[in-house]
Amino acid sequence: MKRTNPAKSPYFWAIVAGAMLVLVAWMGRESYRPVITGAAAPAFTVTTLDGGTASLSDYAGKVVLLNIWATWCLPCREEMPSMERLYQSFKKDGGAEDFEILAVSIDAPIGQRDSSGNIGGDLAAFADEYGLTFPIMHDPSGDIRFTYQTTGVPESFVIGRDGIIIKKVAGPTEWDNEVNKELVRRLLEG
Repeated sequence: MKRTNPAKSPYFWAIVAGAMLVLVAWMGRESYRPVITGAAAPAFTVTTLDGGTASLSDYAGKVVLLNIWATWCLPCREEMPSMERLYQSFKKDGGAEDFEILAVSIDAPIGQRDSSGNIGGDLAAFADEYGLTFPIMHDPSGDIRFTYQTTGVPESFVIGRDGIIIKKVAGPTEWDNEVNKELVRRLLEG
């Protein structure tokens, strides 16, 4: 009986390749979790308008509306005033210390273009133009889009005090409508 070398068999290499693929997938399983309602909000760190940094963990224990946007995005421009009205309504009602809006821009640096050819806007001027008082943050690399698996801008995530995503909205919405106000109220009450 003639013995064959298993390393010469295509089946051997297919099994080895399959085993390696399973091992790599298992080792990186945390990065394959979908960012959906009911999932933990992924951590991120971005730049603040004053040049500092901010992380989602800085807002632990708060209800957070995370909005991923850009100055060149017309629907983003349309929804920003409703976000400010929502923010002001909770500030007026005394719930602002437990509620935060984090608006993270994916604009390229001012005067530069991103990978899609969009020119970076002036975030401070944008905030002034729209009278925005909630934190405006910047992620010029756009990595937050991959972290949150967004399909475009704007895309928003309502995150509960426990860090779990409660609501995900792709596209613009009227954030100060009664449904969204009631959601934030319920989350603030516990």
